[in-house]
Amino acid sequence: MIAATLIAFPLATLRRILPGLLLCLAVTGAALAFESAEEHLFGRAWLEALVLAIVLGTALRTAWKPGARFFPGIAFGAKTILEIAVVLLGASLSLATLLAAGPGLLVGIALVVMAAIAASYGIGRALGLHPRLAILVACGNSICGNSAIAATAPVIGADGEDVASSIAFTAVLGVLVVLGLPLLVPLLGLSPMQYGVLAGLTVYAVPQVLAATAPVAALSVQVGTLVKLVRVLMLGPVVLALSLGASRLREETDEAPPQVTAGERPKPDRVAIHRLVPWFILAFLAMAGLRSGGLIPQAALPSIAATANVLTIVSMAALGLGVDVRSVAGAGLRVTLAVVASLLALTAVSLCLIHILGIA
Repeated sequence: MIAATLIAFPLATLRRILPGLLLCLAVTGAALAFESAEEHLFGRAWLEALVLAIVLGTALRTAWKPGARFFPGIAFGAKTILEIAVVLLGASLSLATLLAAGPGLLVGIALVVMAAIAASYGIGRALGLHPRLAILVACGNSICGNSAIAATAPVIGADGEDVASSIAFTAVLGVLVVLGLPLLVPLLGLSPMQYGVLAGLTVYAVPQVLAATAPVAALSVQVGTLVKLVRVLMLGPVVLALSLGASRLREETDEAPPQVTAGERPKPDRVAIHRLVPWFILAFLAMAGLRSGGLIPQAALPSIAATANVLTIVSMAALGLGVDVRSVAGAGLRVTLAVVASLLALTAVSLCLIHILGIA
């Protein structure tokens, strides 16, 4: 009797989430196909599948409102699958990478990230963004773009519209940065080493760092990639700090019906320990520890990274399917201004670090 109940429960849950989950997977497949077509036609994907998934999901949601039977699966994709992807991302972080960068640059990167988050958050709030959206924009700009937004969203209880807004505009600006950043080399007289540090501190994703530095010099590619990887390592401490300090944001119920939320918000009258430090943050840190200790086989790392990437794309498709594009468009100008101003502030702080450290 008990065994039958245990079997029936997962099957019932699967039947409940299956329609929405299949819809998310269909959008994911389309996004991956578009990314592959970009690589075939242009030699590289200017818009990654993660961005395309949320764009396609939002476009589909705009043209067609899914029925109620799709909501459970969409919610599962936007929350549970996203949390699992964040855990797997921990396997990409290694303490050895951190130690290899040297103490001066490491401290400098940490200070730049902290200053950029504070400045970006202040800019966002000054432009009238809700605290949750301002935090997403700040973390996306200051750490690693889409991955930081995806990891931060469930911690602060951000909903699909917050995530879609921040990712959509951050993604567009990310492409413009890749195209425009090399122009600073002749304008500012930057050496390959200096430009590599600047690119690593300002460009959002590791593939974008490669695209932004390859036209300049091989040294710029190497330095930019290293700085970017160290910058990504800041994601764990920042998300952990937010999980401990953002309980008030998770308690608010001013936004988002359950089917589009990216993270549950605890009831105001009771805050449990597992809400203060969500399970997936602890698991993320545990995975990073296992990677640093050499307990995850090197042969398994590519598969783990690929799985995390696919799951993140699925979760972005789910978030897009839960977004009313009119609400996103209503906040578009303010978000764009916040992202642009934040990126300019990050660039200024990064150039100051290069000058202070005397990087030649």
